[in-house]
Amino acid sequence: MLVYMRNLSKLTMSMPTNPAAPPVLIPEGDGQSELNSAPAANVREHGNSPSLPESYRSIPIVHGASFFRKMIAFAGPGYLVAVGYMDPGNWATDLGGGSQFGYKLLSAVLISSLMAIFLQALSARLGIATGRDLAQACREQYSRRTTAVLWVICEIAIAACDLAEVLGSAVALKLLFGLPLLAGVLLTGLDVLLVLALQGRGFRVLETLVITLICTIAACFAYEIFFARPLWIEAARGFLPTMEILKNRDMLYIAIGILGATVMPHNLYLHSSIVQTRAFRETQAGKREAIRFATLDSTLALGLSLFINAAILVLGAAAFHQRGMTTVADISQAYQLLTPVLGASLASVLFAGALLCSGQNSTLTGTLAGQIVMEGFLHWRIQPWLRRLITRSMAIIPAVIVIGFMGEGRVTSLLILSQVVLSFQLPFAVVPLIQFTSDRSMMGEFVSGRLTVIFGWAMALAIVVLNAALLWLIFGGKI
Repeated sequence: MLVYMRNLSKLTMSMPTNPAAPPVLIPEGDGQSELNSAPAANVREHGNSPSLPESYRSIPIVHGASFFRKMIAFAGPGYLVAVGYMDPGNWATDLGGGSQFGYKLLSAVLISSLMAIFLQALSARLGIATGRDLAQACREQYSRRTTAVLWVICEIAIAACDLAEVLGSAVALKLLFGLPLLAGVLLTGLDVLLVLALQGRGFRVLETLVITLICTIAACFAYEIFFARPLWIEAARGFLPTMEILKNRDMLYIAIGILGATVMPHNLYLHSSIVQTRAFRETQAGKREAIRFATLDSTLALGLSLFINAAILVLGAAAFHQRGMTTVADISQAYQLLTPVLGASLASVLFAGALLCSGQNSTLTGTLAGQIVMEGFLHWRIQPWLRRLITRSMAIIPAVIVIGFMGEGRVTSLLILSQVVLSFQLPFAVVPLIQFTSDRSMMGEFVSGRLTVIFGWAMALAIVVLNAALLWLIFGGKI
């Protein structure tokens, strides 16, 4: 990982300092004829400008470089996407699942992560093959009314995700510095300044910071797991799905929360856009190579997020469930108990520090997703600081209301609820994604194969069925 970071830093230093600079012309040299690029053709035909124009094709890809150098050049978008799979909402669902049910919900973490890897690969394929992100594709293919509905649903998903980031960061500030939770929620509104500062320094700088924070979170949990001494054989069995999850309504509620916290709908829009920050060759071979490396990037990044999510659940199971403390689902309670239970002096501090890193990391990608969704669905571009202020206000207001009227003890419940809301939004992003990537008129030779299409629709159906089961449990008075 250190070698990876050094190479990433070197590549960052060699980048043009102006993120809006025109794409670097790269000699082909392979004897292939240059094709009219689908992205450029679509921009001219439909009047669409690329998402995040200040970063579009701003990172050069050197033709003829070694496999490792190309892997480093393409690395980054997958980690920005992976951030959404380890945000504070995941902490609430994973920690609650581990403390209540031990290792049994590790299967939900694994299945959710595999679904995420599959869907993000499709998202990258759509962006590279068509030159349009998922929001732009929806705007072109659907009616204005359908597009408006999808936009509103996606905005709700972003607000729910941002709510988790606000609450997670506020809890971390309280645990580390004793700041009142309400003050911490209001303070998180200032992180718009951090986002704007980073975007102004170039997209590669933003990616490097995100990867650094992810590595910090992983290191913190590696330390925690070492002292927790989990039952590894029982943990391995937890990765095998059981029917008990469907029969136990409380377990099903947490499992669907894990699904919503892991496979985030707005990340599909995000990934289909930020893969276009790479100036890959506009030939069929160049796109094929870009799809291959983008898939490798997202798979490795989401593999790391799988480790972190599993580590949170294993920590909850090993530190609390194994010791008979099956009601520790509150993040603040876990912070207070970790050091005395594990006997490690830094356990609680590292736990809160990792939580703060997680919240701030998710803030960065949430800003980008909001900008992409608004520009793609509405073709409406506003100043990034205004867009961030709107998104953050939609998260801060409900958080302030809940804390002010219901008390700080309901924060974790609100976190889990926000992730269940995300799960309900998921089909509205997954179905268009599968539809578009299986459409040969849009994708050309990069259209999904028959097995991929079948698996994709089966996954979408499973998500709908699980959400329907949860609704039946909620409105039937069983939860």
